[in-house]
Amino acid sequence: MPASPRELPIPGHFDPARVGEVWRVDYAELAEAARRWAREHGLPPAAEDERRLCLLLVDVQNTFCIPGYELFVAGRSGDGAVADNVRLCRFLYRNLATVTSVHATLDTHSAFQIFHPAFWVDEHGEHPEPLTAIRVEDVERGRWRVNPLAAPSLDHQKADELDAYARHYVRRLAAAGKYDLMIWPYHAILGGPSHAMVSAVHEAAFFHSIARSSPTGYEVKGDRPLTEHYSALRPEVTHDHRGRRIAGENQGFVETLLAYDRVVVAGQAKSHCLAWTIEDLLGDIRQRDPELAHKVYLLEDCTSPVVIPGSVDFTEEADRAFARFAGAGMHVVRSTEPIAEWP
Repeated sequence: MPASPRELPIPGHFDPARVGEVWRVDYAELAEAARRWAREHGLPPAAEDERRLCLLLVDVQNTFCIPGYELFVAGRSGDGAVADNVRLCRFLYRNLATVTSVHATLDTHSAFQIFHPAFWVDEHGEHPEPLTAIRVEDVERGRWRVNPLAAPSLDHQKADELDAYARHYVRRLAAAGKYDLMIWPYHAILGGPSHAMVSAVHEAAFFHSIARSSPTGYEVKGDRPLTEHYSALRPEVTHDHRGRRIAGENQGFVETLLAYDRVVVAGQAKSHCLAWTIEDLLGDIRQRDPELAHKVYLLEDCTSPVVIPGSVDFTEEADRAFARFAGAGMHVVRSTEPIAEWP
C-alpha cells in the first residue's frame, strides 16, 4: 500500500531493538535533529493545523512497559507493551505532520495507597501479597483491615475512621460493578525510575514537540491515597463514608481532549487504565452529544491487556470493552493504517 502523502519516513535515530530498554535521552542532540527534520520535510508549526489531532498516551511508563519492572503488561504474546511501543513510536514519527499535540498521562503513586500492600494488614499484622483481591466480605469479616501505622500518613488520622472508610470503599466498588480492589505490587512511585515515561516513546514525543513547536502535555493521575485511579479522567471513588470529597474528576482534561477534531488513543493497559479512561470519556460524550464519539480512534495494536500466567487474564474483558466502544461510534484502527484512509 503506498504511503499517505502526510506520512514521513522514520528518523534514523529510532532503534526498535531498544524500545524495551531505559536510557538517558540526549535532549540537545535530539532537538537539533528535530529542527533539521522539520526543515527537511517542511513541517509547519502545529498551531497552523487546520484539523487538530491529539495523540493521547495512557500510562506509557516503565512500570507497565519495560520487562522486569513491577507491572509489565505482557499480554498473551509475552512481549505486549514492548511491541505496542515499537508500533506507537513508528506511528508518531510517520505522522509528525498530522499529529498536532501529544498528551501523556502518568500513573503516580506513593507507598501508602489503598491498592499497595502497606495499606492493609491481617489479624497477624501481615500485609497482603500482590494480586490479592480484597472483597466486601474480606473487609466486613475482618480478614483485612487498614494498617493502623498507615493512618498518620493518610487523610484520615484515626485507624477506626480508616476502617469505616475501607468498608465504604469496597461496597462502593461492588455497587458500581467495578473490579474488586486488587493489591498491586508497589509501582509508579513518584521520583523513581518506574514512574518515568518509556525512553523511546518519550524521545519520540520530545522530537515531535520540537519539530512541530508543540510541547507534550502531561496529566498526573493516581496520586490520591484513598482511591484507585485507573481512569485519567476520574477516580474509582470520589467521596468517603461521611460524604467528604477525597478526589475529583479532571473535567479540564475532558474539555482539552474534546476540543480536538480527532483523539487517537494508545497506551497501557487495554484492560485497565486505558479502558477506564475511554469509558469515562465516552460517558462525557454521551452527556454532550453521542456523535462526538466518532472523533475518537483507538489504536488496537498499541495496547495490551493485563495477563499474568496462572493468575489473571483480562484479555476477554478488554476485548469486550473495545467492542462496546466501537458500538458507541468510536473507531478501532491499527497504527499501520494511513490516517488518510481512516473513516
